[in-house]
Amino acid sequence: MHPHTRALIAASACAVITGQKVAGLYDHTAREHLCIAAECRGTRLQGHDEARAATFGGTLPDLYDNADRAFISLSVNGTRATGHDHGSNSAYVADVTDRVIQLYDYSQNAWFAFEAQRAEDGAAAND
Repeated sequence: MHPHTRALIAASACAVITGQKVAGLYDHTAREHLCIAAECRGTRLQGHDEARAATFGGTLPDLYDNADRAFISLSVNGTRATGHDHGSNSAYVADVTDRVIQLYDYSQNAWFAFEAQRAEDGAAAND
């Protein structure tokens, strides 16, 4: 699975599970801030990856990455998201605890950690 796909999944899982807008991510593995946003309303998710100038989204459980032209499934059970990236033919599981997303990429046999920045974080900092 591509690193940008893991980030897209992490942002999406966080938005779906917490019900809050994700305004950015910190990728602990790459040690970098990512300009990736996601918002979920009901079963509809929409997002934007600024680095790739790409949009993603769809009606759960099916998401579409417009840049990669690939479908990604995302199903939620409590604080866990599971699914499959059809672009790389790899499965994943993601656990969301508040702002922290732990994602296991089966194609890499490894865990990846992300921390979400929420939209209201920026608004509170400007008050």
